Amino acid sequence: MSCLTLRRSSDASRLQDGLLVFVFFISIPIRLLLPTIERRCASPPSVIVIGGGISGIAAARVLSNSSFEVTVLESRDRIGGRVHTDYSFGCPIDMGASWLHGVSNENSLAPLIGHLGLRLYHTSGDNSVLYDHDLESCSLFDKNGLQVPTETAAKVGLIFERILKETVKLRDEQEHDMPLQQAISMVLERHPDLKLEGLDDRVMQWCVCRLEAWFAADADEISLKNWDQEHVLTGGHGLMVDGYYPVIQALAQGLDIRLNQRVTKIARQYNGVTVTTEDGTQHSADACIITVPLGVLKANIIKFEPELPPWKSSAIADLGVGIENKVAMHFDRAFWPNVQVLGMVGPTPKTCGYFLNLHKATGNPVLVYMAAGRFAQEVEKLSDAEAVALVMAHLRKMVPGATEPTQYLVSRWGSDPNSLGSYSCDLVGKPADVCERFSAPVDSLLYFAGEAASAEHSGAVHGAYSSGIDAAEECRTRLLMSKGVPDLVQVAAACEEMADVVAPLQICRT
Repeated sequence: MSCLTLRRSSDASRLQDGLLVFVFFISIPIRLLLPTIERRCASPPSVIVIGGGISGIAAARVLSNSSFEVTVLESRDRIGGRVHTDYSFGCPIDMGASWLHGVSNENSLAPLIGHLGLRLYHTSGDNSVLYDHDLESCSLFDKNGLQVPTETAAKVGLIFERILKETVKLRDEQEHDMPLQQAISMVLERHPDLKLEGLDDRVMQWCVCRLEAWFAADADEISLKNWDQEHVLTGGHGLMVDGYYPVIQALAQGLDIRLNQRVTKIARQYNGVTVTTEDGTQHSADACIITVPLGVLKANIIKFEPELPPWKSSAIADLGVGIENKVAMHFDRAFWPNVQVLGMVGPTPKTCGYFLNLHKATGNPVLVYMAAGRFAQEVEKLSDAEAVALVMAHLRKMVPGATEPTQYLVSRWGSDPNSLGSYSCDLVGKPADVCERFSAPVDSLLYFAGEAASAEHSGAVHGAYSSGIDAAEECRTRLLMSKGVPDLVQVAAACEEMADVVAPLQICRT
């Protein structure tokens, strides 16, 4: 990836429609946008990409722009995978990934988002203890509908941050890994002054709930060793106001993408691969890039012939899969406080509630309830109407005058056979080299990509995107070498150096 220098324009900030809008200019990675550079090969290399999410689409884009013959096989009736923007409310609603984590030139997706003119709503800075939201942008309520004083939330936020820092010290003393929840309990035993009671403790449990949402797993499943090891990019977090689908759509333009093609078997021979779909159709190619979600690989839905080597299958087993679901509700008007997040505090994380207010970011009267970990699994057992009734009961405790939604959507990422989970998470005791093994190719024929293959940015869209490009570049290099053809990507690099494409990245916050 090449994300070139970030430059601030002379009119870097301006007031527009009541929003503070920052405009940055970012050079675009040209090899993803220029027309194909022609290669004069008698038989161009061929690659099958399995999975039409952002990782697979990015991989196919790179190889197609290198004049490879590329076919994308996608099991769904749409592209995007766990990036899914729904338009049934009359406005874009992301039922999967919603944020750009790291709004800066460090982020590999920022240039493309800037080029497409997509808007970002800045929800938090670099140092938010709640990760993708600043605590001061939240309105918290207790079960009786009484609002938590701002100073109480701020005080508890600082204590929560101290507790997390103490878990890091505890980790340094321990030989073995342990669940983060156990580490927090040990910290509170060592430091009784950090124990809270009453309303303060309920606010603390809400903070734990938000931490669990970041990992899509319960605190007793989150690894102490790895919980803070992700490389979080600078620039804070930006909500995709226009949804993520325009990014997928731009990358997919002109690609050979075949929908409703569920892959059941991948056979590798000495000279290539044969991929079989559910209807018995076979596709042959020189190599294959596998970008299906980790949950699908763990369920052994795809059979490999011969079987994957033990080092690869153990990597798949050693990675965890978290679940986060959304209940999106459209109302006839916005009757709730004008804050980014409405939260209900409770004695345990499971009794806490968390609503994202899209009206503040987009102007649309939409609330999105977020459920993570085991609670997300419980939500999936309910009908759509039952799930909405559950979250509306939470909402009415906070806002007694809440009206019924006019429309609603419920995600089910855990039971969806095309995903079987939301995104990867680190299991307690995970081997240090698991991501390296998971992303490594097999026999120079099978390449693996996706958010789970990104060691530094697992669970993030930009991690999946970068992983797809990395896998495509490795696949391209190896195939061209095997065919005795020089890697002409240097030509593309020369073109990239000559081009100077500049696009604004718009970040706003009221």
